[in-house]
Formats: sequence, structure tokens, C-alpha cells
Amino acid sequence: MSAAVLLPYQQAWMADQGKVKLCEKSRRVGLSWCEAATSVLEASKQNGQDTWYLGYSQDMAQEFIRDCAWWAGHFQLAAEAMDETVIDDEDRDILAYRIKLASGFRITALSSSPRNLRGKQGRVVIDEAAFHPDLPELLKAAFALLIWGGSVSIISTHFGVDNAFNELVNDVREGKKPYSVHRITFDEAIEQGLCRRVFATAKREWSEAAQIAWAEEIRAIYRPNDAEELDCIPSNSSGAYLSRALIESRMSADAPVLRYSCPQGFEQQPDAVREAHALDFLEREVAPLLENLPKTARSSTGMDFGRSGDLSVLIPLLEGQMLERSSPFIVEMRNVPFRQQEQIVFWIADRLPRFSFGAFDARGNGQYLAEVAMQRYGANCIGQIMLTQQWYLENMPRMKAAFEDGTLASLPSDRDILDDLRAISVIKGIPRIPEGKTKTGANQQRHGDAAVALCLAWFATIQGGGLIEYMEVPLRAEPADPPRGGHFMRPAPDLDFQLDEGRRAW
Repeated sequence: MSAAVLLPYQQAWMADQGKVKLCEKSRRVGLSWCEAATSVLEASKQNGQDTWYLGYSQDMAQEFIRDCAWWAGHFQLAAEAMDETVIDDEDRDILAYRIKLASGFRITALSSSPRNLRGKQGRVVIDEAAFHPDLPELLKAAFALLIWGGSVSIISTHFGVDNAFNELVNDVREGKKPYSVHRITFDEAIEQGLCRRVFATAKREWSEAAQIAWAEEIRAIYRPNDAEELDCIPSNSSGAYLSRALIESRMSADAPVLRYSCPQGFEQQPDAVREAHALDFLEREVAPLLENLPKTARSSTGMDFGRSGDLSVLIPLLEGQMLERSSPFIVEMRNVPFRQQEQIVFWIADRLPRFSFGAFDARGNGQYLAEVAMQRYGANCIGQIMLTQQWYLENMPRMKAAFEDGTLASLPSDRDILDDLRAISVIKGIPRIPEGKTKTGANQQRHGDAAVALCLAWFATIQGGGLIEYMEVPLRAEPADPPRGGHFMRPAPDLDFQLDEGRRAW
């Protein structure tokens, strides 16, 4: 099918061959029309399937069958004209609309009663699912068709945060349901050519200015509900993403937050002085904690990078026998030079038991540390993450689900960590850290840094990784050769003398 017929988001929907797929969408972006094309193609095959379309009104049923007839003509497929049929039901006869292709398979559009799917086989399309009177029961009936090789497509705009459709979308994003989910906002559809398509159909001349005016005109029609109708943001979905009670239920006083801060001008000190200062922190604060970690636990890390303004936060997570993840400590670095951040991160990662995967914030200056970590440990052990809205949309719900089901079992009990996690907000339908500082005070500027690091750490725990079996690494002296290959910051032969001199100089 040519790109001239379908827009990119429509092509992506058709290309998804999942047994169950969902789409939260803006109004009037042509996804039902696209689904009609899939239905016609499937019904045209000799080994194809029937399609059962369920809208919430008779007008939707008629429109869908008309779209199917259009696609049959476009594909030059033989099909009978649309007809009306009556389906027997326990209480009443149901009027349905149907088109039959030369293959013998049919596309039938009918009302949304779950009883209508009894004894049926084939594909099910549930359109504007949020507006169906009993979506859970309808899904239960639809999923029965999967046993015989069918599929279920669930399409809708939103209708409130507590609606069954929104709850289903959240379950999928949190990894509780093994389905795929697509998201098409009005602005994204315009970026992919929706306005040009509308203008071409209406024989209007397109221009950038005309597109802006058209988009504003549509938004004006839907205000004050345009966020829900056009931007895929269910109403009443504002406020903190994680409740204080939920976060505190996963906190433990047994794990500390280790804070390492460097004074202004520290980056101008000689290498030996800076290395000695960082090593002193590692040996004094971190080494005793590492010594007590279980040697057989699988470990992963997440790191949000900051240099002169925001913090750098490193969060290791250990996976227990019951697959629960716990953080034995958190390291916060404020105003720490690039090389010392590299020194600290590598020193810790080298000594974590069975280090599997590290997810690093690769935006801006963080790209340097993410890249050298990849070079040291390998691309299968390090993820260089660009923190886009799409990444947050896919991964914040998974972290929230881990809080809720207790898979994320333990974090350090700390007010700043709590405040960072409470700073996650749903902004335009996406859970993320808002712009601007989330906490300020005497040397306490923060931007939800620990929340981002924890999301990266959770992401790291569910990656395959390149599991590195535990090996003893001295907690004080660096080994002569890199334990895991790649570049290694090897000390000079007279390092002990330099470190002593550095400590005295500092």
C-alpha cells in the first residue's frame, strides 16, 4: 500500500500484527477508516477471516461498512453491495450492516452488546471503546474469539480518567497486559500530514499559515475539552503521579543516600588531588556498603546526569531471589567534575555483584559518560538513553506498576528522594518531571533527579544485559587489568604517594 493513501500513523497501525492492540487517539484522525482497509484485505484472502465491527451507534456501523466498500473498490476487489441483516438475539432482533467479498468472508457491523459475539469467529474491532456501556464484558466476549486465531482491535478517544478504556491503556503501559498500544494526538497527526490530507480532499490550497489557522479552528470547536478530545489526555488526570503513601511504603531506613559534593574551583585541582578526594569518599562511604552486598544477586544501575546545576544521581538495584528489586544505597553528586563522576561510577559498577545493565541519561553533557561507560562495559550492558516524551510514556507506567505490586521493594528513606518522586506529574497525558526546578533552597536545587534515575534503573532491570558473574575486586587498590575489558583508568606506578600527597594538599 502506498504512503500516498495512508499516513504514517495509519501505516503503523496496519503493520501491527498483534493479537490485541489498542489505540488512544484524537478525534477524526482516520483510524477507523484505516481499520476498514485492514478488514477488507483480511476478508479478501482465501484463508482470511470475518470481521465483526462494534461501534456504539447505528450511524457508526453504517459509516464503517461504507468505508469498507470504498476500500474494496480501491483495491479492485469484488464485493457485494452493503446490505442490512437481522441477527437473532435472546431479547430482540438486532439490525446489522454487512458487506461480503468474493472470498466468501464478510464484514459485519453491529451494536455493542457482548451477546452479539457469541459463537462467532474472526476479527473484532471495538470502535470508540470508552463510550461502550460495558467495555469489560464486551472485551471478555471478544477475547473468546482469539482461541480460534482471531484478533481484537480496540480504538477510542478518552472519556475520563476513571473510564474502563483508560484503565486498560494504563494496564498495558504498566506491563500488566501483554497487548500493544498506539497513541495519536491531534498535533502528531498534523505533523504526519493530516491537515494536508484534509485540504487535498476538500480541494483547498495548503500553506503553513492555513494549517495553523485550521488547527486553531478545530481546537476552538472542542474547547474546553480539547485536551481530552484531541490530545489523548483523559479528564481529571492532573496532580502527582505517585502518592506519598505509596512511595513511603517502599522506603527503608536501612539504606542510605550518600552525598558527595565538590566546592567551587575543585575542577582546577591537579588530577591526583581530585582522584584522591573522590577515592577517599568511595573508600570511606561506599566500600563498607559494597562489602555487605549478596555476591549472587544480579545488579543494575540507572543514572541521571548533572554537572553544575542539577545533581547526578546513581541508583543501583539488586534483584532478589523472588525477583524483587531493592536499592542498597543511592549516590548523589553535586558539582562533581566529569572525570570524577566517571571515576565514581566505574569504581562502583566494577564492584557491584553480577552487574548486568546500566541505563545512562545521554542528553547533553551526559552523553560523554554514557558513551565511555558503553566503551568500558560493552553495548549489551549499557543503554545510552535519550529521555524523550515517548520514553517516559513507555517507562514511567512500568515503574509505577513496580511500586504498586511491590516488585520495587525498597528504596532509601529520604525526604529529597521522596520529593523527587512526588514531582512526577502527568503533563499532556505523559508522566514526567515538569520543566523548572522542583525543589530549591540553600544548596538544594533539584529537578526530580532521583525520580529520573530510578526510572532509568528500573528500565535497566528489565533489559537482558550481558550478565557479568561476580569476581573479587579489591576495594582499595585498582586491579592491574580491566575486569571487563575496554578502557580503564589505570593509576600511575607511584599512585599511593600521589594520593597521600593529594590528601595532604587538599
